[in-house]
Amino acid sequence: MRIMYQHESGGVKISVVPDYLEDESEPESGHYVWAYTVEIENTGHEPVQLIARKWVITDAMGRTEHVQGLGVIGEQPVIEPGERFRYTSGAPLTTPSGFMHGSYEMQRGDGESFAATIPGFSLDRPGDRVRLH
Repeated sequence: MRIMYQHESGGVKISVVPDYLEDESEPESGHYVWAYTVEIENTGHEPVQLIARKWVITDAMGRTEHVQGLGVIGEQPVIEPGERFRYTSGAPLTTPSGFMHGSYEMQRGDGESFAATIPGFSLDRPGDRVRLH
């Protein structure tokens, strides 16, 4: 069962669905891989552009990694009102569970920048007892 996490801020609704990649993970080597699909919907009245991303990734031991950069998957998409942009990316961990959250730097047509919150989501293997992080 896949869980969808959602948050809306500044006229931008962000939905995330994580998925454990069993075929790419090697638990005996401490290598666990998740894909996550993000959908960004412009619920506002003017175009917005995704400029940059900031992620905070925390593993089951409490170790935190900060990842930031321009755009997502090599793009800085402009999302028109009522439109959506969807992409899939991945996150490896050395523990069998973890947690991610972050924000996108968005820019409106008039040049105003704002942070759109990426909802926190849990990275858990199917069949594992779910722990709240």
